[in-house]
Amino acid sequence: MFCYIIFINLIDISKLANRKNEIFMLGLKLSTDPRWAIIAESNLEEILTDHAWCEQKAASNAISLIAYNSEHQELVHELTIIAIEEMQHFQMVIDIIHKRGYTLGRERKDDYVNQLMKFAKKDGSRNMAFIDRLLFAAMIEARSCERFRVLSQHINDKELAKFYYDLMVSEANHYTTFLNFARRYSVDVDVDKRWKEWLTFEGKLIQHYGKTQTVHG
Repeated sequence: MFCYIIFINLIDISKLANRKNEIFMLGLKLSTDPRWAIIAESNLEEILTDHAWCEQKAASNAISLIAYNSEHQELVHELTIIAIEEMQHFQMVIDIIHKRGYTLGRERKDDYVNQLMKFAKKDGSRNMAFIDRLLFAAMIEARSCERFRVLSQHINDKELAKFYYDLMVSEANHYTTFLNFARRYSVDVDVDKRWKEWLTFEGKLIQHYGKTQTVHG
């Protein structure tokens, strides 16, 4: 398995762009082995296609959260911005695909995300389901951010390395947005305790990934 253990605390996101050479801190229990970047770069058409669909699904997830929780004005405002940004990223990836003479393939199954969804609580209160959906989104953004960092540092393609570095910063901001909303809107959930449970679960889950040309694979 291409992962190794790191000990992490939450970071000051405002300093994220200046910490490229330091340990990346998002609360994650396991960090992706740099060799995954070699695997990803071995088939750029595949990783870019998967990445494009990840951005589209992230936009859809933000819109879904808005639709089911429209009474929260600030959430609607901020997640609308995120949904637009995700679709802009989708367009950016498609532009790269076409520029390089590749073809956008069909949507890929994301087993990692599906396993996270199974972990989300759905049988408690409405508030509990809402908070877990926000933590689910934060978890995906955190891992995506970490994977983009690995790509930015370890692929030989300089253009894509810069592209993924820029996206890394954006994904980190999305991660903090979802996590902060979970803390703000919680009624009957100990968010910090539940977030630790998410991090522990994800740390075990990610051990099974890191061997394919997909963002989370």
